[in-house]
Amino acid sequence: MTIQIPGIETSFRPFPDDRWSVDTASGSVSVSSIPGTDIFTDPGGDEGDQVTSSTLHNAATLLTDAPAGDFQLSARVCVRFAGTFDAGVLFLRYDRDTWAKLCFEFSPRGQGMIVSVVNDRVSDDANAFTVDADHVHLRVSRKGAVFAFHASPDGERWMLIRAFSLPDGHKPLEIGFEAQSPQSDGCHVVFDEPRLVQRTISDFRDES
Repeated sequence: MTIQIPGIETSFRPFPDDRWSVDTASGSVSVSSIPGTDIFTDPGGDEGDQVTSSTLHNAATLLTDAPAGDFQLSARVCVRFAGTFDAGVLFLRYDRDTWAKLCFEFSPRGQGMIVSVVNDRVSDDANAFTVDADHVHLRVSRKGAVFAFHASPDGERWMLIRAFSLPDGHKPLEIGFEAQSPQSDGCHVVFDEPRLVQRTISDFRDES
């Protein structure tokens, strides 16, 4: 099964099939996250080459093949938070060991927060800033071999969250959307104004 998002040429692969829906009039994408799910590998839970129970890769995803070369994926992400670490996510993945995500996530203090994770066999975890609303604009860019995560309250002024590279850049790259609820019974996420364009960002730090 594949899903088509208006305005985006490539087809998206949903997991699971029944969690994702598209409003063909507005182009918005909605999903109900799966309770008890996440995509994360605890950096303190790795034991040599053994995958432990601290590794989760079971959250709902909607992914497509990334364009060749530079691109930008963006959306206005609205989350009806139900519990800590609930999140709506822009996600990119080479494989289960090599991926990154930009999250609008519910913090332990009960606030929406911009969080990013880069996974090279194990995950890091970086908090950026809190959001005093139920929505925020998120964007992922690729420029050459470098990725950049940006967030914006209004979709106009984009704040750099992080720039990074990943190994395995020769492999096919998947990009798209994710929803997670590691500690709750699920949350509802809407990705409004989803855009995937072949565009080169001029400067990661000029807030454009």
